[in-house]
Amino acid sequence: MARVKKHIKSPGLAGVIVADSELSYIDGLAGILRYRGYNISDLAQHATYEEVVHLLWFGELPNREQLEALKIRLIGERTIHHGVLTLMSAFPTWPEPIEVLRTAVSALSSYDSESEVNSPDANLRKAIRLVAKMPTIVASYCRLRDGKYPLSPDPTLGHAANFLYMVSGEKPSALKEQAMNMAMVSMSDHGLNASTFAARVIASTLSDMYSAVTGAIGALKGPLHGAANRGSMEMMLEIGDVTRVEEYVEGALISGKKIMGFGHRVYKTMDPRAINLKAMVEALSQNDSYAKWGRLALRINEVVTTQKGLNPNVDFYSGAMMYLLGLSLDVFTPIFACSRVAGWTAQIMEQYNNNRLIRPLATYIGPEEREYIPLDER
Repeated sequence: MARVKKHIKSPGLAGVIVADSELSYIDGLAGILRYRGYNISDLAQHATYEEVVHLLWFGELPNREQLEALKIRLIGERTIHHGVLTLMSAFPTWPEPIEVLRTAVSALSSYDSESEVNSPDANLRKAIRLVAKMPTIVASYCRLRDGKYPLSPDPTLGHAANFLYMVSGEKPSALKEQAMNMAMVSMSDHGLNASTFAARVIASTLSDMYSAVTGAIGALKGPLHGAANRGSMEMMLEIGDVTRVEEYVEGALISGKKIMGFGHRVYKTMDPRAINLKAMVEALSQNDSYAKWGRLALRINEVVTTQKGLNPNVDFYSGAMMYLLGLSLDVFTPIFACSRVAGWTAQIMEQYNNNRLIRPLATYIGPEEREYIPLDER
C-alpha cells in the first residue's frame, strides 16, 4: 500500500522556509537585520544607497573605483523613454502614484531590447535600469499632476538627493539628503516579505525581471505592506496635537482599531530600521516649523509602547520623516518601492541562479465528489 505524504498547513506560510538566501539575515526576537552580514544600523548611518545596491548585487561593499563605476552606470540610466513619459502624461491626475509607477514599470519592458533576455549579464543591466529609472518615474508624475514639466536628472547629485531635486526643483540640504538616503538604505531589502516573495514567485516561472518587479509593486501597494507608512502619517495628522495622543490611543484600544506603524509580523522588539529613522525625525524636527510633528511622533511612540506593549516599525518613523521632507503622503509607498527595488532585483537574480518553480499546496475544504446534473433537471 502506497504511503500518503502528509503536509503541514501554515496560514500565510508563517514559519515556512521556501528558499536559501545570502541577502538578508533577520532575527525578530533580538531585533537584528543584516544585509550580507552588515548591521542595518551601520549601513543606515554610514553607507550611501549606491553602496548598499552594490552590496546586495555583488556581495561586498564597493571600493572607491567600484562605487564610481556603479554610480556612472546608474546616472546613465536615470532618463526614461519619452514613450513612458507620454503614457504618464495621458493619465488623469487622480490615480495614486503607486498605480502609475506599477504601470510605468511594466511599460519600461517595451523599450528595453533585453527585456526577454534572461542571462545574468542582461539581468544585471535591467536591474541597473530599474533602480535608476523608478525614482525618475515617481518624480516626473508628481510634477505632471501638479501641472509642472518633469525635470531632467542631475548627474552631479547622488541617488537620494537627485530624487528630492526632481520632485521639488531644489537641491536638498545635507540633512535632507542624509535623511532620504537613510530611508532608502533602511528599506532596501527585508527577506521574503510579501512583495519580495511575489517577485520570486514570478521569477520562478522564468518570467522576465520587469514582470517580477511589476508584481512586487502590486503587492507593496497593499495597506498591510508598503502603504503602512502613509497610514501612520495619516494617523498623526488625525491626532494633530500631543495633547490628544492618550485620548486617541485609548479610543483605538477600546474599539479595536489598528494603530498604524506599530507591531511587526517578524520583530518582537523595536524594528531595528526604526531606531535610526527615529533619530533622523528628531534631527529634522529641530526646524521650528517641523517641531510639532517630531514631538507628536515621539509621544505616540511612548504612549502606544507603554499602554499596548507594541514597538514602532519602520513605517512609523519613515512616514514621519518623509512628511518632514515635504513629500506628499501618496508618494510614501512609491518611495518604498524605489528603495526596495534594490532588494527585489537582488532576490530575483538569486532566484534565477538556483531556480525551482514555487508551487505551494492548498487544503481543499469544498464539497465531496458530486454527480453532474443536466441543466434542465436543476
